[in-house]
Amino acid sequence: MNRERLKKLAKDKRFISGIYNYCDRWCERCQMTSRCLNFSMSEEKFSDPESRDIQNEKFWNKLSETFRETMELLRESAKEWGVDLDTLDDKEDVEDLKAKDTAVNNHLLSRAAKKYSESVEDWFKEKETLFFETVSAARDGVDLDEAVEVIRWYQYFICAKVMRAVRGGIVEKEDEDDEFPKDSDGSAKIALIAIDRSIGAWAVIRHYFTDDEKGVIDIIAFLDSLREAVEKAFPNARAFIRPGFDEINKGLSGN
Repeated sequence: MNRERLKKLAKDKRFISGIYNYCDRWCERCQMTSRCLNFSMSEEKFSDPESRDIQNEKFWNKLSETFRETMELLRESAKEWGVDLDTLDDKEDVEDLKAKDTAVNNHLLSRAAKKYSESVEDWFKEKETLFFETVSAARDGVDLDEAVEVIRWYQYFICAKVMRAVRGGIVEKEDEDDEFPKDSDGSAKIALIAIDRSIGAWAVIRHYFTDDEKGVIDIIAFLDSLREAVEKAFPNARAFIRPGFDEINKGLSGN
């Protein structure tokens, strides 16, 4: 895909601007892929099986090509806006970025979200043998498989979005610009949605794993506390309107 093709796609009115910024990245389950520029670009770029296989060199070549083309477009646009990207990486900026990284990593919400990710991994490792026995016994219904898939999908996603929300909050305090919706609220909202769905999935797990009911309840309680903390830190997050997914009177449903 060359730059002209990218520019043409970017101007296509069927795509909803920014819809991919606050989704859960679960394209296989999303009803809005036809309205998403990122999805369309991905489908064109990785249209053959080899280019979708991360173990294949073709995949990484395609990914590098996409990144290079995107950066070229970004530089062109920045130049039109009078912004010199090459001046944005001086020592002072680098130190500021490092300081923000440290602040984000050390933030209570970030540490709690990371702890949840680790707890999920520990739980599945510890219950591996029992888990397969339970799954086998529950084959008549698909809800257990579904619950595991949901938990695993959002396991690290929650942490990534919570950390993005924290970073956004730090940057927004410096800018003090209330004219536009806050990225921190949008990131916090999709993190909260992921938490909501994960809690529901863990409730299904609890139904099957009666031998470790307390362990599952502890995870649910921790996740619920994380949800409460995110809502407290970002009180406007639930009201954030995600492009495409939350817009009113457009008949659009999404993730």
